[in-house]
Amino acid sequence: MNKALKYACVAALGAGLFVSGAIAADMVVRNQDGKAPFASSVKVPAGYDTYYVSGSTGEGADTAAQTAATLTGLKAELAKHGLTFGDVVQAHVFLVGDPAKGGKMDFAGMNSSWLKEFGTTAQPNKPARATVQVASLVGSTDLVEIELVAVKKPR
Repeated sequence: MNKALKYACVAALGAGLFVSGAIAADMVVRNQDGKAPFASSVKVPAGYDTYYVSGSTGEGADTAAQTAATLTGLKAELAKHGLTFGDVVQAHVFLVGDPAKGGKMDFAGMNSSWLKEFGTTAQPNKPARATVQVASLVGSTDLVEIELVAVKKPR
């Protein structure tokens, strides 16, 4: 291989590494433990559009069912903006103490439905998340309310 061709190949390789590094630096980064149902932190680089999705509730007999119904509604709301659960970077979950659980929040019931949408093989992304017990929600029978923050790189 002549010297000019060798330098051209090295330059092309270097340019390719530079470009791939720029692409990697331009991606959402999630620090997620495989066992946790959420990411410990999420870094969103500059240039992404941010969507704030108001708290939603859903009907059901218990926390697991209400969580599933709430997530179904949130999925539909995200879809209106061309987003999926894979674009969610933060979630706030509000749980009312379940009378059937002695007034304690049903964290396990919420997570059982949550884990069908986040951290799956089909959708591995998990958002940063806070879950808190509240005294009540707007609806007298609501046990769950979830609000989301999602991001997407403009096209």
